[in-house]
Amino acid sequence: MGNYLNPGNSGFTAIRNSTYVDKSGMIDLINRTIDTTEKLTCISRPRRFGKSFAAKMLCAYYDRSCDSSQLFKDLEIAVDSEYAASYHRYLNQYDVIYLDMTAIIGETSFADLVCYIKRNIIYELKEKYPEMMAAEGFVPTLANAVEMTGTKFIMIIDEWDAPIREGKDNLEIQRGYLEFLRTLFKNSGATDKIFAAVYITGILPVKKDGSQSAISDFKEYTIVNPRKFVKYTGFTEEEVKKLCAEYECDFFMMKQWYDGYTLGGTSIYNPNAVMEALRNQEFASYWTETSASKSLMEYINLDFDGMSKTIAGLLGGIAVPVETSGFANDLVTFRDRNDVLTLLIHLGYLAYDKETNTARIPNEEIRLEFAKSVRKVRHDETIRRVRESDQLIIDTVQENADAVAVRIEKIHAEETSPLFYNNEQALRSVIKLAYFSYKDYYLKFEELPSGDGYADIVYFPRKSSPMPALVIELKWNQEVQGAIAQIKERRYPAALSGYGGDILLVGITYDKNKKGAKRKHSCMIEKI
Repeated sequence: MGNYLNPGNSGFTAIRNSTYVDKSGMIDLINRTIDTTEKLTCISRPRRFGKSFAAKMLCAYYDRSCDSSQLFKDLEIAVDSEYAASYHRYLNQYDVIYLDMTAIIGETSFADLVCYIKRNIIYELKEKYPEMMAAEGFVPTLANAVEMTGTKFIMIIDEWDAPIREGKDNLEIQRGYLEFLRTLFKNSGATDKIFAAVYITGILPVKKDGSQSAISDFKEYTIVNPRKFVKYTGFTEEEVKKLCAEYECDFFMMKQWYDGYTLGGTSIYNPNAVMEALRNQEFASYWTETSASKSLMEYINLDFDGMSKTIAGLLGGIAVPVETSGFANDLVTFRDRNDVLTLLIHLGYLAYDKETNTARIPNEEIRLEFAKSVRKVRHDETIRRVRESDQLIIDTVQENADAVAVRIEKIHAEETSPLFYNNEQALRSVIKLAYFSYKDYYLKFEELPSGDGYADIVYFPRKSSPMPALVIELKWNQEVQGAIAQIKERRYPAALSGYGGDILLVGITYDKNKKGAKRKHSCMIEKI
């Protein structure tokens, strides 16, 4: 077994020796591509979403230097009759070339990256097949090996885009690496002759060279459009429910903290975060332990029109529109806020809804990272918004109803199109925008079942917070006392039964019929 040629099954053995969620059905999807025009597969998704686990599983399955039947015998790919034929046909039948690009970058310099890969693979090929005919180039050497053995290669590249990301300021290094990939995968004659299938993973989709993809023959499955790989993108809700039952963990809290990536109608959870929460018996942000978290402030600090309002909306829980199609698939080419938001989707900071073309912060874990980062940005506009939202929370808690009314009126006028001024969803957005810095003090719940209806927005104090709970209702064409009365009549505070602290009922109203005049808002706050 080698480092790059036929690395064996030790990686997947270690995975099986731990708590393992069965994702082996994915093997059948790759088997279906073998020796077809669909043989080149690129999977891109955020860090800690199981990319390396899948790559090691595929290595163990295809690698002819080992016997992996015991590792798979109880998994879906082996026990489901639908997969039986292809499972046995391809199990441990290929020479596998496996490149972990993040590890390789740590072994050599960027300048020597491509030569290092070629040297080591050729060395291991010659060691395994000493009778192999020598060739001058790398691709001809692989072709000679295939001709001699009668078997094509399966190639697996984990974190294929690491040189693009880590060498983002060195265009020469990027060009050299992309040219290397071109020689392997854009030479149809050589590619078909040498590879039975190729599987590459990354955070970013395939890098574009100008307006075209550098290796355009790959079939791409991204976090924006995972298609048939949806259930292999992360943990599904059913898988998380089973894990919570096994570990006797609160599923509701798990969903609040780590759900939010809804892909093709399927709820997807971050596998690393779920497993860390189960092992540690603690719900927390495990995202901070990844290097991706360090870059969030850099991206939300970029000075594009509307960026400050967009971040405020995201933090408030609002889905914002985004156009993803123009993204250059790198970390440096940004033309507008759409490119920034698209990158944040690929990095996992935002969830994308393909049906509405909107992005939002998916869950509690990521919202914590945004809340910490937004207070460090250098935008005057963002700083102003944070301060005003902080002051609004203080005014609300201190029951300064007049100040609350003035602030909500300002937000309502500035942030809402006249066409949607009285739209119920827009009214909820006004509240979320106004209180967007709530994260330091509260958890936010929307449409919380309570009493005889659903409380639109409830801000519930964190354990460490001295703040009272807030139940907020924004209405039009009512006396302000009527908004408070509705909260009481429909028993919205019943949702907080068991909570021993103070609850503030916040009613805000305005006259929607004042055309051409400023709609004056009124506020009433009552403690119970």
